[in-house]
Amino acid sequence: MKLAVVGGGSTYTPELVDGFARLRDTLPVTELVLIDPAAERLELIGALARRIFARQGHPGLVTTTSDLDAGVAGADAVLLQLRIGGQAARLQDETWPLECGCVGQETTGAGGLAKALRTVPVVLDIAERVRRAAPDAWIIDFTNPVGIVTRALLRAGHKAVGLCNVAIGFQRKFAALLEVAPSEVHLDHVGLNHLTWELGVRLGGPDGADVLPRLLAEHGEAVAADLRMPRAVLDRLGVVPSYYLRYFYAHDAVVRELGEKPSRAAEVAAMEKELLALYADPALDEKPALLAKRGGAFYSEAAVDLAAALLGDAGPSVQVVNTLNNGTLPFLADDAVVEVQARVDRSGPVPLAAPRLDPLYAGLVAHVGAYEDLALDAALRGGRERVSKALLAHPLVGQYDLAEGLTDRLLAHNKEHLPWA
Repeated sequence: MKLAVVGGGSTYTPELVDGFARLRDTLPVTELVLIDPAAERLELIGALARRIFARQGHPGLVTTTSDLDAGVAGADAVLLQLRIGGQAARLQDETWPLECGCVGQETTGAGGLAKALRTVPVVLDIAERVRRAAPDAWIIDFTNPVGIVTRALLRAGHKAVGLCNVAIGFQRKFAALLEVAPSEVHLDHVGLNHLTWELGVRLGGPDGADVLPRLLAEHGEAVAADLRMPRAVLDRLGVVPSYYLRYFYAHDAVVRELGEKPSRAAEVAAMEKELLALYADPALDEKPALLAKRGGAFYSEAAVDLAAALLGDAGPSVQVVNTLNNGTLPFLADDAVVEVQARVDRSGPVPLAAPRLDPLYAGLVAHVGAYEDLALDAALRGGRERVSKALLAHPLVGQYDLAEGLTDRLLAHNKEHLPWA
C-alpha cells in the first residue's frame, strides 16, 4: 500500500508518521512518500520519519521528493495538508480583518475566505495531476477550509473525502470523562466543517443510549472550560458546540481578545522553529512532546481509520467525514459538503441519517452554507465582485461597508497568490 502526503514538509508530519507507525496493523503501509517543494525542510522531516518507523519496527519505506507527479504515481491514497503562503499568509489572515472589527482567523470569516481563494486552485491542480498519475487513488483532504476545498474536489469529479480532527477530539475527551474506551463513544455530530454540534453522545454504537445529558450534568464545567464558553450556555443549548462556534456566539469578545495578544500564527511560527531544531537531532526517533501544542490532535488516528476503511477489506466503519450532503440535511443542496457520521468502505462514504437540526443551528448552517457557495464561486472564477458578495453573505460580516473594506484588504494582502487580482 502506497500513501503520499502532499505538504510532507510540514512540521506536523511527524504526528501523522507516528500514527502510521503505531497503527500498522490497521493500515499496512509499505511505502510512504512525503512531497514538498521545500527540499531542505523535507529532508529533515523525512529523516525523522524514517527514524520513527525504525523505532516502531515498521518495515515500510519512507521516501521524499519535490516532484509531485513522481511522488503520487501509483499511490493508493494521497493526503493533502497544504498551507499556501505558509505561516506568513496565515499571519495576514489573522491580522487585517481586525482592522475592520472582524474576527481574524484562518478558516472562518474574511481570513478563511482568503485562505480558500489561495488554496482551491492549487488543490484542484494537484488533484488533476493525481488523477493522471494514480487514477484509482483516494484523495483525503485535511487542508482548510476543509468543507470548501472538499466541495471543489467533488465538484470536479475527484475521489475525495474531507477530514477534520474536531470530532475525534471530542470523542477522546468524552471517553476520558466517561471512563470508557474511545471506540465505545459515537457522536451525533452534525453541521458543516468548523460549524458543528454534538447533538448526542452514544455508547456502544450509532444506535446506543444517548448519555449527553449525563455528560453535561456531571462534567459540564470541564466541557465548558475546554470550549471557553460559560457553563450556562451549554446548559441552555443542551448540546456541545464546536469550539469554532465561539467566533459566532462571542464574536465581539473574541475580536477584543485577538487584538490584545499575539496571533496564533506568530505562536505557531515560533513553535515551528523549535520543532525544526528538535527534528534536526539525529538521536530523535519519536514525535516530541512540543508537537502536541502545534494543533491537529488525533489527526493521525483519524487519518489511519479513514484510509483503512477506504483501502482495506475489513468492511465498512462509521466515521465523521466531510462528504456530499445528498439529502442528509434537507435544507441544503445535495452537492453541499456536510460534516456528519458516515458509513465508509472501499466505495466511499455514505452519510447516516442525521438527527433533525433545531432552527437555532439549522439557520446558521444554511447561512454559512450560502456563504460557502459564493466563496467557492469566487475561488474558481475570481473577481472582486464575487469576493465582496461572499463576504457580505458571511454571518460574521454581513454589512456592505465591512464587506467592501475587507475586500480591499484581502486583495491587497493576497496579490501574489491571486493572479486575477
